[in-house]
Amino acid sequence: MLRYPHRLPIQTRWKDNDVYGHVNNVEYYSFFDTAINAWLIREGGLDIERGEVIGLCVESHCEFKAALTFPESIEVGLRVGKLGKSSVRYELGIFRAGGADDEVTAEGHFVHVFVDRETRRPVPIPDPLRACMERLT
Repeated sequence: MLRYPHRLPIQTRWKDNDVYGHVNNVEYYSFFDTAINAWLIREGGLDIERGEVIGLCVESHCEFKAALTFPESIEVGLRVGKLGKSSVRYELGIFRAGGADDEVTAEGHFVHVFVDRETRRPVPIPDPLRACMERLT
């Protein structure tokens, strides 16, 4: 089994580089967020504009291991580390395109709590979203 069962290819952009000549740390969080939400929208039917339930990021972390630069193609690996009633911890790795799992440039996690869009109170993860998350465990 793959260490990260899903990988999303992403092309770095000119604006991702900082004055030191490498991809700025804030962009890694954007790569994480993009991989998670693309999966949830495509595989779980998350409706980010009109859905009654939304996921809020309540915790995030990134450990940088090697610099990336523009123009590099990368892949963001995604798995679910813990799936609760209303929350999920995603674990992510960033790799150069085609790189092996042991050549990670950054690893981190995001924790989403699913809430009612209006009240912002936690709710159970809807079944379609839970099913797509279970495929990543």
